[in-house]
Amino acid sequence: MTDGNAAPLDPHEFLAAMPFGMGGLNEKLGVELLEISAERVVGTMPVDGNTQPYGLLHGGASVALAETLGSVGSGLHAHGLGKLAVGVDINATHHRAATSGIVTGTATAIHLGRTSAAYEVVITNEDGKRVCTSRITCALIPAPQG
Repeated sequence: MTDGNAAPLDPHEFLAAMPFGMGGLNEKLGVELLEISAERVVGTMPVDGNTQPYGLLHGGASVALAETLGSVGSGLHAHGLGKLAVGVDINATHHRAATSGIVTGTATAIHLGRTSAAYEVVITNEDGKRVCTSRITCALIPAPQG
């Protein structure tokens, strides 16, 4: 892992160090990490398989993507401080529907502190149009000893 001042990590190396890889939900959603650092995390998710009954990208899937990206960034920042990141707040505004293709989420740090980290996550469609804007805040807590 890295602190916020180091070069971005290779997503495959990062996932290899995680006890459960991407985690079951992210695997079901098809989330893929493309770029990871404490300052910026980029990932994608297919619309297909992540829709609600009207065939639109499910808002919950967008929120799950946003939480994943913000949590990865927060975790990297926390690790550099010898802490763990835990989510405490997330919100989302859904701007337009996505019905096919891939959406891309970009989490950009808006606060990297000693006790919390916050990210704005912008999810766009393949045309670069904003589908969703989310904000996630994570508390940074002491890592267990041992």
